[in-house]
Amino acid sequence: MIAGVRQEPREVHRPRTPWRPRLPVLLALLVGLAGVGYRLALLVADAPPTNSDEATMGLAALHIARGEDFPVWFYGQAYMGTLEAYLAAPLVALAGPSVLALRLPTLALYALFLALSWRLSRRLGGNAWFGLLVVAFLALGSDRVVKNQLIAGGGYPELNPAGVALALLTVGLCTGGSRARLARWAAWGLVSGLMLWVDPLVLPYVVGTGVVLVAWRRRELAGRAGLVVAGALLLGAAPMLVDSLQHGRNPLTAVLGASGGEAAASWGERLYGGLVLGPPLGMGFCSPSHCAGWQLWWAIALPLLLLLAVFAAWRTLRMPVVPADLGPMSLTGSRPESGDNPGGAEGRRVSAAVRLALLGGAAVVLAAYTVSSAAGRTPVESARYLSCLAVATPALLWPLWRTVRRAGLRSLAAVAVLTAILGTAGVATAGAIAKAPASHAEADRHRALVDALGALDVRHVRGGYWTCNRLTFATGEDAVCAVVDDELRPGYDRWPAYRRAVAGDPGAAWVAPVGSPLAARLDRQVGPDQGALDVVTVAGWRIYLPRR
Repeated sequence: MIAGVRQEPREVHRPRTPWRPRLPVLLALLVGLAGVGYRLALLVADAPPTNSDEATMGLAALHIARGEDFPVWFYGQAYMGTLEAYLAAPLVALAGPSVLALRLPTLALYALFLALSWRLSRRLGGNAWFGLLVVAFLALGSDRVVKNQLIAGGGYPELNPAGVALALLTVGLCTGGSRARLARWAAWGLVSGLMLWVDPLVLPYVVGTGVVLVAWRRRELAGRAGLVVAGALLLGAAPMLVDSLQHGRNPLTAVLGASGGEAAASWGERLYGGLVLGPPLGMGFCSPSHCAGWQLWWAIALPLLLLLAVFAAWRTLRMPVVPADLGPMSLTGSRPESGDNPGGAEGRRVSAAVRLALLGGAAVVLAAYTVSSAAGRTPVESARYLSCLAVATPALLWPLWRTVRRAGLRSLAAVAVLTAILGTAGVATAGAIAKAPASHAEADRHRALVDALGALDVRHVRGGYWTCNRLTFATGEDAVCAVVDDELRPGYDRWPAYRRAVAGDPGAAWVAPVGSPLAARLDRQVGPDQGALDVVTVAGWRIYLPRR
């Protein structure tokens, strides 16, 4: 034996991570980048087409960037918060008013939605291949879906990332360790409060995940965590609360009034619009502005899949918990994190509870839309109210994924359904791509109109609702527009200052699309007489100038 000689430690050979587990992660990254790239290409091609409502949000961003106004609500109404305007304001200040400046923040929100959905899929018990499946479905985008995700018209692009973030925070708070718990509670409360201000469509997911947190962490909520959640929620909802106290307004009343509750629509029309057309349109299975008969299969599949997923989650939730499965408890009363998937029977129960909350939220969203008159009166355009059904995607696809991994006829049936889901959404995505050139051509015509007004030194115009704010935003308020109807009567101006400015100019022009009822009405006043109108036609638009 040799004393005093220290032996050198042997080199430790760590096993290399096999390639196969990395492959789905890499594929999910590539598919996610393809989804973002597809939407970026649409933005460059001026698709989906913009409108005056999006321009209204742009005008709010312009006013914020200039420090002229800091609106709480979408101009002209007492609901739908202006978060998108505040996100776009720095870009508008740097690059000037443009649709691209408005939409780059919404594109970033979509990218965040994809990343959070991947993470949530893993945290709910799925492996990397299941995460790839979820990302692949969400990377596709029909005309209706990309409109919801990219148009900064208020209330839709931020809903899906917020809903998924709430679910992900809930899983972490119910299964995680003591690390940054108060910060997580604060994040859950802040996101919930912000969404209450921005758009209450996501409220079912707020309530659902809140119920899970109360069921698993009620003792913690009785202490500092509860105070943190309450404070953060009040902070997020502060714009709404302060405005309500100052003006004595109830935003919920305004939202219910805007849903079409007082307009006539039969129950047959509501059920057809809400349960037959709504799910395929809202979740990205339909062609632009219509659903072919074969694309309506999702209206049957969705409720069946909802029931199957609820049954699977409920059965897991009701499983008895063996004490040995609970794992070690931390000093905060929580259990340590165990990678992507919550471990043990308790972790599986948490995953099942969150899936149940997502499925319940989706069911409430669908039911609330179906009973509204909007589903019966304008089912194609109003399908945007179902945009947040996408939040429940990991919970909806989970039972199909579990069945695929088993042998037998049920596995083949699940593969067939998943193939049909991706295939139908892919066809709808191709339809949205095919529509992009027409959108680009229309945007070029509008740019020609703006250039013509500048060349004519026109500063005040009158036009239809879908013309005015878009024109005002495109010119950076160099030309302002007051709304008129087809009979030249004053229309609905979301920013009254524009009407006052136009009324003060006796030489204000008129603008109307070629072939529109407003153009036909104005054509009657074209002529050589004093007080008549001269007309200039440019790229599908008619500009009417008072003869002096």
